[in-house]
Amino acid sequence: MPIFRNPFDPEQPLHRGCSCGRHGSQVEHDSALEAAQHRAVESAVMRAIFPDDRERRHFLRAVGAGTALAAISTFFPLGAAKEAFAQGNGKLEKQKLKVGFIPITCATPIIMAAPMGFYAKQGLDVEVVKTAGWAVIRDKALNKEYDAAHMLTPMPLAISMGVGASPVPWTVPAIENINGQAITLAMKHKDKRDPKQWKGFRLAVPFDYSMHNYLLRYYLAEHGLDPDTDVQIRAVPPPEMVANLRADNIDGFLAPDPMNQRAVYDGVGFIHILTKEIWNQHPCCAFTASKEFVTSMPNTYQALLKAIIEATAYASKDEHRKEIAAAIAPANYLNQPVTVIEQVLTGTFADGLGGVRKDPDRIDFDPFPYDSFAIWILTQMKRWGQVKGDIDYAKIAREVYLATDATRLMKEAGFTPPASGTKKFSVMGKEFNPAQPEAYLKSFSIKRS
Repeated sequence: MPIFRNPFDPEQPLHRGCSCGRHGSQVEHDSALEAAQHRAVESAVMRAIFPDDRERRHFLRAVGAGTALAAISTFFPLGAAKEAFAQGNGKLEKQKLKVGFIPITCATPIIMAAPMGFYAKQGLDVEVVKTAGWAVIRDKALNKEYDAAHMLTPMPLAISMGVGASPVPWTVPAIENINGQAITLAMKHKDKRDPKQWKGFRLAVPFDYSMHNYLLRYYLAEHGLDPDTDVQIRAVPPPEMVANLRADNIDGFLAPDPMNQRAVYDGVGFIHILTKEIWNQHPCCAFTASKEFVTSMPNTYQALLKAIIEATAYASKDEHRKEIAAAIAPANYLNQPVTVIEQVLTGTFADGLGGVRKDPDRIDFDPFPYDSFAIWILTQMKRWGQVKGDIDYAKIAREVYLATDATRLMKEAGFTPPASGTKKFSVMGKEFNPAQPEAYLKSFSIKRS
């Protein structure tokens, strides 16, 4: 049995002072729990009355939270709801869950939450299921074989919009990782560091609806190459990428780790560039669930999300990275040498060209699902012809990326969530303003739309 530790103080066992280890006494624990339960009920009622985040925020700003709740109490038995919730202690609708993941370091919080006790702390019995590829994980999630799943950040947008299939409302309650990818080339190309020399290259990405695809296309286009005519881009499941590079089936890939570092470890490739050098703090993967799961099992959903966010908080601290590497390296998780995972998570790594680099931000973990991330992804889906016609960027982003839930639980986990779900950022020196997505899209000379 693992010894569960307080993620905010790894030297302190969880069961000290109170049942969760975060309060000085059980009385303090019970008081905090009651307050949290009341806030959960109030939040759920407000979301039910105002499902649109923007309308809800506008209403609360206009009248104030206290006045709003007093008004709602005149026609909804808010006190009784709180009492009923307290009596049931927010009973989990479902305790045994299956969460699918792809064996890459992007899934670190989802994976580590099992062996390191974060799921168990929330009363959940979670089986994290290693899955072969993104199409498989999508299909299993849609067929309800998985209760929730590790997905690429663009996938829930595509699923919700019905791109290539019937639409199914899907959500991103939390981002799994930021940065953590790279462009890796075969050793025979070590003298071809200028992308203009890559015409005719066969390059792999994990999935069509992936940050990897969009970042690679962006990088190539900024260097004057048309991603659809000057190179070949093919989808290859991450676990198969290094083997394809070794077999000379591809010239390189933009992939999640640990595939980049494993190519270096095996001597078949070198790291050309980290994706943080293209867009620092870009999102990659996400913890996702269907809208049906979120609404039909609210207590289970909240417990699962809390476990993920607390695991993310633990993973965000550099001093925990070696411990985490040892926990997720085994065959049932990443199936990689511990040294490969350590190089990725600590940011001290061999580059495949004889050098050792130190970049502690090679991968990081921040769960906040910015609307801006979703809007940027939608511009790239439209840029490359995956979606056509008019898009209500902001509406889709708000419905899929659940910033409100993340904000509340991030505070409880010790994060400081941003004041707004919208922010500007730069990709290869070009500023993206989420308020003007169409202008941004029209500014590109190489595009399909």
